[in-house]
Amino acid sequence: MTQIRVLNQAMVKEVLSIKETIQTVEEIYRGKARETSTLWPMIFYEFEPGKADMDIKSGYMKELGIYGLKLVSWYGSNPQQQLPALFGTTLLFDDQTGAPLGIVDAEYITGMRTGAAAAIGSKYLARQDSETLLMVGTGHQALFQLLSHLLVIPNLKQLLIYDPLAKENADSFVAGCKEQLLHLLDQPKIKEDQVELREKIAQLQIHAVEEIANAVGAADIIVTATPSKQPMIQAEWVKPGTHFSCVGADMSGKQEIDGAIFQQARLFVDDRKQAIAVGETEQPIKQGLIDEAAIQGEIGEVILGWVAGRISEADITIYDTTGIALQDLAVTKQVLDTAEKNEVGQVVDL
Repeated sequence: MTQIRVLNQAMVKEVLSIKETIQTVEEIYRGKARETSTLWPMIFYEFEPGKADMDIKSGYMKELGIYGLKLVSWYGSNPQQQLPALFGTTLLFDDQTGAPLGIVDAEYITGMRTGAAAAIGSKYLARQDSETLLMVGTGHQALFQLLSHLLVIPNLKQLLIYDPLAKENADSFVAGCKEQLLHLLDQPKIKEDQVELREKIAQLQIHAVEEIANAVGAADIIVTATPSKQPMIQAEWVKPGTHFSCVGADMSGKQEIDGAIFQQARLFVDDRKQAIAVGETEQPIKQGLIDEAAIQGEIGEVILGWVAGRISEADITIYDTTGIALQDLAVTKQVLDTAEKNEVGQVVDL
């Protein structure tokens, strides 16, 4: 028999910090660029189109001695049965023996690593003097995005919140934003020095906006995290020097920003093939506005200094992050190691 550690979402929250997640994801990007990690092809299957589907992201991380997968299922009718619409589970295996190491609920990890990924794009591509961030979308991902950016963008002072469905959603989000950001900080039992970040949150200016065009013109960094299939941001609204971290497009057909912006911008991705197939980059290529050569590089190459990111203060930069399995696997390994050290979780014989 083999012993494995099983963690539910509550257990994950006990041991996972946003600061460590950002450090882990950044190291993942370095490993991908150095080719010490391997992504395997994504599997997607629709049981009923528009009603039920699943996808599997998987890969191998030689430097961590693991391989594994994350499987996410979506069943649109589940809430009518008092069940979550989404179920996500990550499985890790030892690369020397093939033995399973852990089974971990993936939802919270996915939120944290996605926030970390977009913030790392902003860290390396946004202007150093960036002060204003526009958050497009007020769903589950928004808080992770904001907290991650607060950690890596030193001069961030103002948050503009736009919800494409209703201004009321943005108003409600803003009303509870600071409290929710502090709650995210408080969840891990393993505490870090948070004094400076707490002071930064306390001093933040946070505003709900109704007119997105004006907000785009005021923003230094724009994060998009919606399921949109139509561009919400037009090229003529964007000022020189703006950085975009595009998060929402993770499936063919999704699009959040005008394809014409790509013609003016320096474009970077987390994975070339995946960005072209399902990312924000997909539609501008299909529309003939750019070709694959428009991709300047992957973010890991920028982090390592192999590829130049922002060249001038006037550059418009885009980071298309579709989310890759390596993020899930490495952060899950981080969670399992911390859980073992702190005796969190249930160990079972398999």
